[in-house]
Amino acid sequence: MGRKSGIEKLRNNNYFRSVDYYLVVPILLLTVIGIYVLNKVLSHGYAAYPGNLYRQIASALIGIVITIMICLLDTQFMRLIGWLIYGASLFLLILVPIDNYDLTYLWGADSWLNLPVIGNFQPSELAKIGVIMAASDIFERMGTKEMSYLKGFGIVALIYGPPMLLILKQPDFGTAMVIVFSFVCVLFVWGMKYRYFLLAASSAIVIGAPLAWNFYLKDYQKKRILSLIFEGSDVAGEYNLVQSKAAIASGGLSGNNTGVTISVPVKESDFIFSAISEHLGFIGTTTVLILAFFFLARCFYVASRTSKRSFSYIVVGLAASFAFHFIENMGMSVGLLPVTGIPLPFISLGGTAMLVNYISFGIILNISMGERQ
Repeated sequence: MGRKSGIEKLRNNNYFRSVDYYLVVPILLLTVIGIYVLNKVLSHGYAAYPGNLYRQIASALIGIVITIMICLLDTQFMRLIGWLIYGASLFLLILVPIDNYDLTYLWGADSWLNLPVIGNFQPSELAKIGVIMAASDIFERMGTKEMSYLKGFGIVALIYGPPMLLILKQPDFGTAMVIVFSFVCVLFVWGMKYRYFLLAASSAIVIGAPLAWNFYLKDYQKKRILSLIFEGSDVAGEYNLVQSKAAIASGGLSGNNTGVTISVPVKESDFIFSAISEHLGFIGTTTVLILAFFFLARCFYVASRTSKRSFSYIVVGLAASFAFHFIENMGMSVGLLPVTGIPLPFISLGGTAMLVNYISFGIILNISMGERQ
């Protein structure tokens, strides 16, 4: 018998039984929490409200539809999907510096395209998925000795190199770090020996860090790092963090019910975690932490159970990308990590991020369902 179409799958009750609700429930709850908190934040002094909230809801709904569509595909198409995403992201990244649409004055980087119908779109978000999926098959071939390490890592370098260079040129150091982190996690699962990790980390600290400090990082980025180490060294630069901590403290156990909110710059995106604490208190932030941890733990469980190595690498890479976002966004909001423009997945305001998050989630869910059917 031939493979079943997507419609036939939907008609099959076994298909619904194969849905991994341990993945679905945390993501839907995070999305609902995000919309609730954004409604609270955007309704206080945002001129675009409620239009911006409606766009966020629409992005979430479209993302859910995309997830369902991805899950209707057979897992054999994952390789093709990966290369399509990679090719599309690379093409769009090439367009970024030549499209005459520049938001550097607003965000400090030229990372966006103004696409018809879609509007502002950040190709680097899509690239995070593309590089992981395109390289996963190469890692599998090296692991099974079908391809030599020299040739394999040469191809991997060709896959990661162009997007990374284009992203760093924008410059978008935060997204570049996400890609590096997910790459390292895949290497770890693939079986790279510990001594190579130690050697790479030592080289990055001894050689890479001074080069980045002197030739790549801008003054405001240096100040953010210094203010993390020497608290109070840059009062003006630490304003966002000070306000974020004040908002978090004001939330108490179940949220600030006084009606007086703390002004935090970019509260709807970069510092959304402070808004969660402010409006939902310790209970809300703990709920988000538990949901994020449960989702990531389930992802790594799925990765450990896959029958195909490349699928395992895809799930690990995408989960690592989510993990970096969760850790960095929450960490910078409380002053444990440097301030970057890293949004909180499924919660921060941003149509591009929401859609890409759901694409990543759909791929992970597809792989999980493929193993359960």
